[in-house]
Amino acid sequence: MKNFGGLLLAVLLLGVAPEVRAQKFGWVDSEFIIAKMPEYAKAQAELNLLSDTWQKEIEVQKKDLDKMYRNYSAEEVVLTEAMKKKRQDEILKKEQDVKAYQNKQFGYEGQLFKKRQELTKPVQDKVFEAVEKVAKKKSLAVLFDKSGDATMLYTNPAHDYTEFVLEELGLGAEDRNQPGPKGAVKTVAPPKTPVDPNFESDSGADPAAPTKAPAKPARPTKKRAK
Repeated sequence: MKNFGGLLLAVLLLGVAPEVRAQKFGWVDSEFIIAKMPEYAKAQAELNLLSDTWQKEIEVQKKDLDKMYRNYSAEEVVLTEAMKKKRQDEILKKEQDVKAYQNKQFGYEGQLFKKRQELTKPVQDKVFEAVEKVAKKKSLAVLFDKSGDATMLYTNPAHDYTEFVLEELGLGAEDRNQPGPKGAVKTVAPPKTPVDPNFESDSGADPAAPTKAPAKPARPTKKRAK
């Protein structure tokens, strides 16, 4: 959500005159707002389902790879050099295929990355529209995003307009103003193949799998901006 926060700040700063310091300003917590939206929870559930499906497929491929290696190790002593070379090539090809598939699904700009962008963009757009409406209604010259790239060393609760944005989104009921679960996308471990000191692999290092984001703590009750 960091990029969204930076975009939010940049757009709201456009057209701000030098006398902005004399104007009204405020801040919102976009991550808190997005985490409360039903659309976001639905998107995370869909991402988790896709992640689980792809992980299971990779686990099946890893088992096949392990089986190929065990069979080769057990039969190595009775194989000719030509047969050994052929079996080794088959194992290396399988290993590379597994890693290529994992990278395709979970790597940088892989299927999971693209799907996350596809599902979260409508949510971000909806929040941005609500922020713009609140800024206009409250005659604010600038609205900062507390969860964005800009470092905010101190935030006065009196200038917090997060609750107004939640109300604009229809999420301002008192019994609903608690942070919702983020539902971090599950990760998949890279395939591990037993290593024979006499058997060399040229498939390279495992690609990095996505990390699980920590849950954001509940925001304390604050005096709302007027």
